[in-house]
Amino acid sequence: MPEIGPSSLPAASAVSRAKLTESLLQPETLPPADPAAADPHSLAGLFPSGAAPRLVIRPTDIAPPAEDARPDPADLDAAIEPLVELLSGKRIAVLTGAGISTDSGVPDYRSPGSAPRRPMTHQQFISAESFRRHYWARNHLGWEHLAAAQPNAGHRALAAMEDAGHLTGLITQNIDMLHARAGSRHLVPIHGRYDRVRCLSCDAMTPRAEFDGVLESLNPGWRERVKELADLEVAPDADVVLKSTADFRIADCARCGGILQPDVVFFGQNSSRERVERASAIVDQADVLLVAGSSLAVMGGLRYVRRAAKAAKRVGIINRGSTRGDELATVRVHAGTSETLSLLAARL
Repeated sequence: MPEIGPSSLPAASAVSRAKLTESLLQPETLPPADPAAADPHSLAGLFPSGAAPRLVIRPTDIAPPAEDARPDPADLDAAIEPLVELLSGKRIAVLTGAGISTDSGVPDYRSPGSAPRRPMTHQQFISAESFRRHYWARNHLGWEHLAAAQPNAGHRALAAMEDAGHLTGLITQNIDMLHARAGSRHLVPIHGRYDRVRCLSCDAMTPRAEFDGVLESLNPGWRERVKELADLEVAPDADVVLKSTADFRIADCARCGGILQPDVVFFGQNSSRERVERASAIVDQADVLLVAGSSLAVMGGLRYVRRAAKAAKRVGIINRGSTRGDELATVRVHAGTSETLSLLAARL
């Protein structure tokens, strides 16, 4: 049974505070573990250089070189013909990554030529309140971006392929829930979902919109003061670059006092066994695996390509630039996902 569906998500137009986003990947500048060594607890401390910081796209530290980028094929219909042959009449498992959401305005942090960045790890997050404060302050500024995004043609094409009976299911590495909004039902968000906050002690779940209200009550006017000074740009996974967040207050679990974390997988943290098993079943029940919009840079996605190849299942990949699974692929299409998946759905 699917874990989520469109009905479980708030409409983007209805979320003032409920435009949700969980930051999977975290700051380039991390706070010191010792709270006493933090920047001054003042607005001036937020902007010590005297200039308003900008929110910038910060890709991960595993990005293809700039020369790896290539234009989409001039004749996309001809380019996807081998993929059509590979998938026609087959039960298809689909694995998607950040590249499928770029046309919805969600940045891709592994584009060719991207600069390295240092994500906050799970170990850092749980080790000190200063790290958690830094995380939630930045997320408090950037969390609205994903809820404002809308599914694009690629998301809708995969939902149509599921409706037509072509898919055994869809595994996504994205936390943006755009597949669910597009109508995909048999969906496993292997890296979690942005619209919930989880207690690491008692597993209590809180809607992200509700938790934003808690943070707002603890930090009245903080978001507005910072936004007035900062020229904000969207960053991957709603990350925000702020040098000081020392005056931000965070909340613990109201039920047990435990640490609260968005229901997403941080670096250094494992996906839940239940999600891994459901995702593995989607691959095992399929004849072929289709990867769309992923460089397969992290094991959370690559493991399913390896699982398919080990079971002698053929693999097709749609992605701009090379991937870590290229040597296991039967067919590679170097192209964007929106138009390619739309054409593919029409051909199957």
